[in-house]
Amino acid sequence: MRIAMIGTGYVGLVSGACLSEFGHDVVCIDKDAAKVATLKQGSIPIYEPGLDDVVAANAKAGRLSFTTDLSSAVAGADAVFIAVGTPSRRGDGHADLTYVFAAAEEVARALTGYAVIVTKSTVPVGTSRKVEEIIRKTNPAARFDMASNPEFLREGSALEDFRRPDRVVVGCDTERAREVMRAVYRPLFLNETPILFTSRETSELIKYAANAFLATKITFINEMADICEKVGGDVQDVARGIGLDGRIGKKFLHAGPGYGGSCFPKDTLALVQTAQELGAPTRIVEAVVKVNDERKLAMARKIEAAFGGVKGKTIAVLGLTFKPNTDDMRDAPALVIVPYLQQAGATVRAFDPEGHKEAAKHLALDFAADTYDALAGADGVVILTEWNEFRALDLDRVKQALKAPIMVDLRNIYRPAQMAEAGFRYTSVGRP
Repeated sequence: MRIAMIGTGYVGLVSGACLSEFGHDVVCIDKDAAKVATLKQGSIPIYEPGLDDVVAANAKAGRLSFTTDLSSAVAGADAVFIAVGTPSRRGDGHADLTYVFAAAEEVARALTGYAVIVTKSTVPVGTSRKVEEIIRKTNPAARFDMASNPEFLREGSALEDFRRPDRVVVGCDTERAREVMRAVYRPLFLNETPILFTSRETSELIKYAANAFLATKITFINEMADICEKVGGDVQDVARGIGLDGRIGKKFLHAGPGYGGSCFPKDTLALVQTAQELGAPTRIVEAVVKVNDERKLAMARKIEAAFGGVKGKTIAVLGLTFKPNTDDMRDAPALVIVPYLQQAGATVRAFDPEGHKEAAKHLALDFAADTYDALAGADGVVILTEWNEFRALDLDRVKQALKAPIMVDLRNIYRPAQMAEAGFRYTSVGRP
C-alpha cells in the first residue's frame, strides 16, 4: 500500500517507520525543511531506542522516504495519516487543532483519487467530523472516507508497542474504509492482535479515556504513598497487594514525583475541557490534574527538607527527562523541581543520559559529563528519573564523591535497609 504520513514528530516518525517495516511504501511529510534534510541524511531528531536502525533499513530498502512536498506524497496514496502536533492551547487547556485543520485543507487540495484520511494525532471527540467538513468544503469533488486511529505508544518502547500492540483501535463509518485499515494493519493479524472497529467518536474517546485512567492510577498510588509515610507503611507493598488483583493490575502503580511527558498532562487537560463544554464534567480527572500539579511542588519541598534546607548547597540531580529511554522533557517533574531548588538558593548540577540537549532549552543549570561528575563535591544527590545506569551505582564511590551521604530517591530504586547499611541518609517515597 501507499501511505502518506503527515508530521515527523514522535508519533508520525515512529508510525511511518513501523508501517514501512510492515512492507508498505511510506512517505513522511514535514514542513520543516531542515528536519526533512536531517532525516534524509539518516539522523533522527528524537531519541527512541532502535528507531534509527528501523529508519535506516527501510529507507535503504526504498520503502520509507521523507519530503516537504505534501501534494506529491498524498497524490495516489491509499491512506493519508495526519500525525501533527496537538499541544495544549494556552489559557484554557484545550487541544490546539490548528495544525490538524491546516493539514486537512492541504490534503483536500492534493487528493487525486479515493483515499482514507486517518487522524492519528490525539484529538478531542468530534475532530474527525470537523476534518471531514474541511476537506469536503475545500474540495467538494474529493473521494475519501475518514477514520480515527489513535496511537498508544509509550516513549522508550514505542517500536515494540507498534509491532506487538495490546490492540488497534479504528473508528470509521464505511466498509470500504474498514477494508483499507485492515490492509494497513494486516501484518498484525499474524500476532492475533485485537483490532477494534468503532465509530469515530468512540475511537477518539478511547484514547483520552485510556490516558486519563492511567494518569489516575499514578496519582492514586502517589496519594497512598503520602498515607504510607504518615503511618509507617510501604507503598511498594501496597502496590503489589492491590496490583495482584486482576481487576486492578500492577502497571502504573509506581509512586514518584508525578506524571509528565507528551500525553498524560495534555490529554487529561483536554478531556477536562471537552467534558465541561459538553455538560458532563469529569470530576475525577479534574482532581487528578490538580493533585499531579501539586505533587511536583510537594516533591521539591521533600528534597529541601531532606537536606535541611538547600541554600548555599550544591545538589546533584540524576535524570531530567520525564521517564527513562527518552529525551522528552515535556512536563517533566524536573521542570518544577529544579527551578524550585534554585530559587531556594541551591546550585544544581545534573546528568541525564539523553536529556541534556532538550533540558538546556528549559533549564539553566550545570550539566555534568557523567554520573560521578555530577556527584563530585555535591552536598547530596537526588534521583529524578530511573535510568538503568542509576540502578546499580557504586555506593562507596557515591559516598566518597559527595560532601555528605544524602540521597533523595524519588523513584524508589534502592532499598532503605541497603542504604542505611551503606551509611546514607536516605529518603524515598512512601516507605519507612
